[in-house]
Amino acid sequence: MPYPSDSKDQPLTICLRLPEVYNFAVSSCALCQSAFETSRDDLAFLEKISPVFGGKKELIPPPILCPDCRQQRRLLWRNEYCLYRRTCDLCRKSIISQYSTDKPFIVYCHECWWSDRWDPMSFGQPYDFSQPFFEQFRALQIQVPRMALNAVANENSEYVHLSGYNKNCYLLFAAEYCEDCHYGNQVVKSLGCMDAFNCLESLYCYEVTDVEKSHDLLFSESCSNCSGSKFLFDCKGCADCLLSTNLRKKTNVVRNKQCTLEEFKREREILMTRISKGELPQIKDEFQQLKAQSIHRAQEAVNCEVATGDYLKNCKNVRHCFDLSYGEDCSNVYTGFHVKDLMDVCHTTDAELGYNGISFGYGSYNTICTHGSWSGKNLLYCDTVQAGCTDLFGCVMVKKQQHCILNKQYSKAEYESLASKIIDHMRSVNEWGLFFSPSCAPFGYNETTANIYFPMTREASRSLGFPWKDGEEEMPAVSKVIKAADLPSDIAEIPDDILSWAITCEATKRPFRIVKQELQFYRDRGLSIPHFHPDERHRRRMALRNPRKIRMRTCMKCGKDIETTYSPDRKEKVYCENCYLREVY
Repeated sequence: MPYPSDSKDQPLTICLRLPEVYNFAVSSCALCQSAFETSRDDLAFLEKISPVFGGKKELIPPPILCPDCRQQRRLLWRNEYCLYRRTCDLCRKSIISQYSTDKPFIVYCHECWWSDRWDPMSFGQPYDFSQPFFEQFRALQIQVPRMALNAVANENSEYVHLSGYNKNCYLLFAAEYCEDCHYGNQVVKSLGCMDAFNCLESLYCYEVTDVEKSHDLLFSESCSNCSGSKFLFDCKGCADCLLSTNLRKKTNVVRNKQCTLEEFKREREILMTRISKGELPQIKDEFQQLKAQSIHRAQEAVNCEVATGDYLKNCKNVRHCFDLSYGEDCSNVYTGFHVKDLMDVCHTTDAELGYNGISFGYGSYNTICTHGSWSGKNLLYCDTVQAGCTDLFGCVMVKKQQHCILNKQYSKAEYESLASKIIDHMRSVNEWGLFFSPSCAPFGYNETTANIYFPMTREASRSLGFPWKDGEEEMPAVSKVIKAADLPSDIAEIPDDILSWAITCEATKRPFRIVKQELQFYRDRGLSIPHFHPDERHRRRMALRNPRKIRMRTCMKCGKDIETTYSPDRKEKVYCENCYLREVY
């Protein structure tokens, strides 16, 4: 089934008016056919953010895709974990890039892209009303040089992306102010952490998900202010605990039973011995069984007022939002910090008034259907515009510009007149209000976070018109290739020259390497060499989190109706907020 915007002859059914008796209308997704709601608040927001040119408000229509399909379409633009070696097309030096060599783009290193050796405005083109906007936009994308990586002020951290102000880090993504951290996503202000997701202000943590302000915490989920512990779930303020859940300010607890210091040390020694003998998979299974028997909060929301979603902190009046902190008056926002008045946005920081975009912030205002804007204002359908751009339409990779369309300069009057005509043209081919067509996406579906949240086969992806990255991964130049299953489980038996080996992942058969700092980390903590490729480890960490889907079920303690990301058929003990707090505190 082609995407709805790819066929200008496909009729679009949208609801422009809601009956007075209802607060929402139900529509059928034009792609997956699932039913979804458009509320009065959604319509009011769309009217508020609709641009005005020459005194005429260009109304953005209600969405024709469900929230999941809209999110999936945006996430096609975010490659967080696939990096490639290639050559800068300007200075010719070898670089690391988010774009593989089979992509049709011109790619510059960071220094060249920001230099005055080229001018993105030299690629400007007049608008052609005989062609759809998305086709013209794609042609411009292919011509204008792209940044190899989105990275700023990193030191000795060649393999980091979508990140800034990091030192001595490796394969770290969406991270800031970290040092000596490896294989992580959304790691902030942390030191010596490895294999982590959403790890904040923490030290020397390993294989953790959703932790903050913790130290020496291993194989744990949803914890804060914990230290010296392993295999914890939903624990706060704990130290020296093992294989436990729902603890608050506890010390020397093993399997949720209080122990003496001597008993704890003995249990810890037994645990580490089992790991050295290759029993880590069995220990992980035991931990998941303990976790399944524990109490689960219906909604991870702290200090929130009128909020639905999950992993929310300090939010007010947010609906269907996930991984959002300090958000206000938002709906369908996924991964954001300090934002206001946003709808249908992924990965954003310090932004206000935005719709249907991804990866914009740091002062962005009034941003519509745009990817990659920092401190931009009044932007429509732009791709990676930097350094305070304002009033742009369909621009690609420009800096410090105003009143431009398809990288071509106009006067203010010319800009407003032409922008209004382009919007009419986009309406006629069913493009206006939709995020970019998948044909404009710069990556293959399997390279992006879309494949993390909405896993899909090559065949299914192609059937929807999504691009796909084909080709097998090249074996690195190494002295030896070894199957992960053939590695000694005891780290003491791992030789130094493993650094020159390639290990084939047990699950994907993809080759991966061990780096020096990583090996030392495992030796210091008595941990086995991982048997899975870093991408597979990340996928498995993400699978531990619930899907971004709100369900209705009843509290298993008091029986009242609750909204939660735990589907009704799951067996965990899911409690409403009041029952949860009474049980764990």
